[in-house]
Amino acid sequence: MWGAGDIRQPYSLFNSWLDDQSVDGLQGKRRHAEELFRRMGITFAVYGVEEATERLIPFDIVPRILSAPEWRRLAAGIEQRVRALNAFVYDIYHRQEILRAGRIPKELVIQNEAFMPEMIGVEPARRIYAHVIGVDIVRTGENEFFVLEDNLRTPSGVSYMLENRETMMHLFPDLFASHRVAPVEDYPHKLRQTLVSVAPPGLDREPTIVVLTPGIHNSAYFEHSFLADQMGVELVEGQDLEVADGYLYMKTTQGLEQIDVVYRRIDDPFLDPLVFRPDSLLGAAGLFEVYRAGNVTLVNAPGAGIADDKAIYAYVPDIVEFYTGARPILNNVPTYDCRRPDDLAYVLEHLKDLVVKEVHGSGGYGMLIGPAASKAEREAFAAKLKARPANYIAQPTLALSTCPTLVEGGVAPRHVDLRPFVLVGDEIRLTPGGLTRVALPDGSLVVNSSQGGGTKDTWVLRD
Repeated sequence: MWGAGDIRQPYSLFNSWLDDQSVDGLQGKRRHAEELFRRMGITFAVYGVEEATERLIPFDIVPRILSAPEWRRLAAGIEQRVRALNAFVYDIYHRQEILRAGRIPKELVIQNEAFMPEMIGVEPARRIYAHVIGVDIVRTGENEFFVLEDNLRTPSGVSYMLENRETMMHLFPDLFASHRVAPVEDYPHKLRQTLVSVAPPGLDREPTIVVLTPGIHNSAYFEHSFLADQMGVELVEGQDLEVADGYLYMKTTQGLEQIDVVYRRIDDPFLDPLVFRPDSLLGAAGLFEVYRAGNVTLVNAPGAGIADDKAIYAYVPDIVEFYTGARPILNNVPTYDCRRPDDLAYVLEHLKDLVVKEVHGSGGYGMLIGPAASKAEREAFAAKLKARPANYIAQPTLALSTCPTLVEGGVAPRHVDLRPFVLVGDEIRLTPGGLTRVALPDGSLVVNSSQGGGTKDTWVLRD
């Protein structure tokens, strides 16, 4: 189905298999996969859309394949990056040495919405702030990888990585028999190991762990319940929690049970109405004081989002060098900070060539893709930039790599990115591969599910 010159070595065996398949047969497998996802209830919520608020994420049955050497390089770069980002967050809430050294503008941190003064001086277990991290990576050439963004707050998508793999193994057992694909199904076990390792010190029993969810209406609720079930821990909401005598408890039919580790999937402002948003019903009153006292661990820690703010992103290469003493293994995408007058002038002059993002935006919203925008759209966005330049960064449109993808007419190239998932506790645990997201419309660069993107299984081939 592909010309010989188009095939990268990791795909050679797969391509031989693909040549023996009919388009109709592949489409039948795709429909079977969709039915499996529908039965399992793997959906996501779309906010602000009245019709079909629960949707299936489109799943592509053609896997993305990486060789073992490619993965080793990515893994080394990811590990270096997450160590540096955790050191940065610890420093920001303690001595602020990187600010004293002038490597990052102080106001960029102190005046940032993601900075939490309440975390100053807090000593989390093992000095770790971000325990579960998703790193979004794009490829532009044979040996060129760039980090598009870091996710240190409540990164999602790991359940799709796991269900994608299970579905592929169900549909194509012969393919797995012929490929040495590194496993991903032990992620829930690794997650539990990580959570246990960051429990408050001095416990004389196995730590009690819970997953804290906002509830069934959250877009990632399937993932919350899935991970709690896979780890064998309780899924709780704020109404199930109670603070007493300096500790956090879970209400059970047998009475109160002390909680030691909370894998929370709610945002910082909703954790504790006594400290943050007083109208929040999602967290527990008094939770933050229990955390500050070291009597419960919150995963990820409040305030960790300062390290994944898009304004801070431009300085991550400096952060890596400052805390590790080495140059980054994985590069950033070149980034223009519109708060700088020279950068703003350049962005306004070259809007048609750039991608412009809101500093606090996510999900593909609030952004301008210059080459795909009309002149009127660019002019309207220029007015926003001039009104609030500090609210935006800009980046060149990269020549993103493509992967073979099953579309209506057969197999065709589509742009992809990759979100590997990293666990940081007593050691760094990195699952081989991650979630490949694919932009399904021809020519599109937007991979977000809320914007019509789909997902793929990611195969890392073992040596």
